[in-house]
Amino acid sequence: MARGEFAAAKLIKDRKKWRKKDRHYRKYKLMNWLKKYDPLEGAPMARAIVLEKREVEQKQPHSGLIKAVRVQIIKNGREVTAHVPRNNAIKFVDEHDEVIIESLGGSQRGPIGSMWGIKFRVIMVNGISLEMLRTGRKEKPRR
Repeated sequence: MARGEFAAAKLIKDRKKWRKKDRHYRKYKLMNWLKKYDPLEGAPMARAIVLEKREVEQKQPHSGLIKAVRVQIIKNGREVTAHVPRNNAIKFVDEHDEVIIESLGGSQRGPIGSMWGIKFRVIMVNGISLEMLRTGRKEKPRR
């Protein structure tokens, strides 16, 4: 081990070299666990194609139907269910549309509240914000 006055560079280089042996470093810094559990693979948002519209029942004690879509994420082909928030927003999402989804952020990669198995939400449809479409400020582009 270098101990001289100008040994800092060597100490830093050695620390980087042996850091890969630490199991905690490998687990969290190399992010291998993200590929296993997180469909977005660490990204905040992802593009996806709508496969079908569906309604999901809420968990007890709530009642009602949550408007959701089944989507396939483009970058890895995984299928997830995404919530379409607010009133009448589901009308602006059709099958085969390209949507942008983001994570809802439940604890420990879980769902939020009474939404059973729903961990993502739709924020854009065909490049236009869902809120703009819903409030009538923009029209959905025709393909």
